[in-house]
Amino acid sequence: MPQSPTYNPVLSGNPQSATARSYPNGNPTLGYNPAGARNTDSAVPLHRKEAVIHDYASDGPAPGNLAFRWTYGSNVAAKNRDPRVQVVQYNEDTFVLRQNVCVHWEAPFTYLLFGNKGALLIDSGATASAEHYPLRNTVDAIITRWAQARRRSTVPLTVALTSGEDVAQNQGLVQFAGRPDTTIVPKPLGAMKGFYGFAGNWPTGLGRIDLGDRVIEVIPTPGTHKDGVSFYDPYCDFLFTGDLLFPGKINISHDGDFVASLERLKAFASNKPVKWLLGGHIEMMFVPGKYYARFATYKPYERVLEMEPSLIDEALRYGREVQGKDMMLIRPDFALFNGVSPDARTQVWPEGVPNINAPRPF
Repeated sequence: MPQSPTYNPVLSGNPQSATARSYPNGNPTLGYNPAGARNTDSAVPLHRKEAVIHDYASDGPAPGNLAFRWTYGSNVAAKNRDPRVQVVQYNEDTFVLRQNVCVHWEAPFTYLLFGNKGALLIDSGATASAEHYPLRNTVDAIITRWAQARRRSTVPLTVALTSGEDVAQNQGLVQFAGRPDTTIVPKPLGAMKGFYGFAGNWPTGLGRIDLGDRVIEVIPTPGTHKDGVSFYDPYCDFLFTGDLLFPGKINISHDGDFVASLERLKAFASNKPVKWLLGGHIEMMFVPGKYYARFATYKPYERVLEMEPSLIDEALRYGREVQGKDMMLIRPDFALFNGVSPDARTQVWPEGVPNINAPRPF
C-alpha cells in the first residue's frame, strides 16, 4: 500500500499541529473526501497569523448541505416562536437565509456568499422593519463570525436584488442604508443597468460581481419583472433565479420577455455546470402540482427549495404554450400565470401527473 505523502505545512498553510497529527484537518489525498472537497477548504488553518485565502477553483460543485425542511409557520401567526430569520450554512462560504412565513407570507429566501475580497447578499426580503425582520443584524453576525475565523478586519458587502421592483425582495434594503463598507446595487432599472454595464446590451449582456476569486455572473432575465436578473455562482454551481423560476406560482408580466429569458438561461446553462436552481420562494407542496394559497402562514408540506436544471427546459416549453394567452397552467414543480389573477383556478390537470390531495394541515 503506497504511503501518504509527508505533511508539508507550506502547502497547507498550517504550522505543525500542536497535537502532532500529520494532517490536523484530514489528509486530502485519501478517498474519504467528498467530490469537490479536494480543492476547497474544509476548515480554516488552526494557527492562522494572517488573512486566510480560500481557493475557489473547485473540481465540480463545492460540497454542502441544504435543509430538507424549513420552518413552516403557524396557524396563528402571532403565536409563532420560530426565528425571524432562519439561517442555513450550506458550506463555509455560502449561507441561505429565509424570512419567517409568519412575518411575511411569501417567506422569501436571501443568499449570502463570501469570497476572498468581499461578500454578496442576494435579495433583501419582504419586510422593512428590523424589529420584525432583523436581516441586517443577522447578516452582520454571520459576517463578523466569518471574518474572525479568517482574520479579516473588514468584509466589504454588496447587496444586489433579483428585481428592484419586487416588493417581496426589496423591502429589507433600507436596513443596509448607511452601513459601512457596503455597496447597494441601485433599484431603478436605468441605474441598475449602469451598475452592471448593461446600458448598451440589455438584456443580452452579462455582468460580474467579483468577490475575490469567486466571480458571480449576472444574467438579465426579465419576464416576471421588467428588471429581473439571475445570478450564477461558479463555486457551488448555483443559479439564483429569483421570481423567474421557483417552486411556486410564477406570475408572468411579459410573456415574450419570459420566454426569451428562459432561452438565455438554457443557453447559459448549456455552457456552464449548474447543480441547482435556487429561486426566491417556495409555494408548491410536496405533492405534484399543488400549491399554497396566497397569504397562508402555515405551510407544513412544502416542496424542497432546490430545482433541477432540467426544469429550465420544462418552463421554456410551457412558457411558449401560454405565450399570447390569458391562462394558468399547472406543472408538477411550478404553475404559470399569464395575464390572469394570481388567485385564478383551473380544472385542467396536467396529463400524466398524479392528482394527489395533500394532507390537511389541521
